[in-house]
Amino acid sequence: MPKTPRPLPELVKDVAHVSDLYAEQYSIERDRGWYLAKLTEELGELAAADLKCTGQARCGNRSGEDLRQDLEREAADLFAHLLLFCKNRNIDLEQALNDKWMKYLPEYDTCDE
Repeated sequence: MPKTPRPLPELVKDVAHVSDLYAEQYSIERDRGWYLAKLTEELGELAAADLKCTGQARCGNRSGEDLRQDLEREAADLFAHLLLFCKNRNIDLEQALNDKWMKYLPEYDTCDE
């Protein structure tokens, strides 16, 4: 597993490849609705894992370390499915972040000098 950050386009490519393998292995047909449904499903799973980590849901005899690992994995699932959703909808997430969020940073300059 790489420890150095990868550019977002490379992450999108790799996540899409893993998703393609999974869909092929389990004969999953992915249409436009599937991408949003999976994003919603993963958000619910992240919320459930977070509730367990904060003691607001039953977690059986799972250790705090196991619960934290579940939370991290669900966050990764949500992020991966957001990337897949954006790819499916032809959303340039990096550009959208720049347009929506980074404009508020004083050091962010959109002008080429």
